[in-house]
Amino acid sequence: MPLPKPNLPGTYIFDGGLSNKGYALNKMCYSFNNVTAREAFMADEAAYCDQFGLSDAQKKAILDRDIIGLLSEGGSIYYLAKFAGLLKLNMQDIGALQTGMSVDEFKEMLRKNGAGE
Repeated sequence: MPLPKPNLPGTYIFDGGLSNKGYALNKMCYSFNNVTAREAFMADEAAYCDQFGLSDAQKKAILDRDIIGLLSEGGSIYYLAKFAGLLKLNMQDIGALQTGMSVDEFKEMLRKNGAGE
């Protein structure tokens, strides 16, 4: 019997269902480890998404630069970090997006909670 999902507002629990949903998306993001793949994506983003068989919602989120939408579409943060890097975003930028804070507010929250000390 599967465990119930915790109710953590603003958090996407990456479970088997999201893993299956996001397989093509995560595979595409993993490809960004290769410079040739990054160049191909930047040359024709929509065609690159089609090459990996992304769903319409995943493709729209990629083209809209919607990191939070990609999480809900099965994106693993570890693979989405590759995509975020193309956008010149770092993990603190993504954390700020997830929490609805500015980057400076997010960094201050991390400092207050002992992160980075």
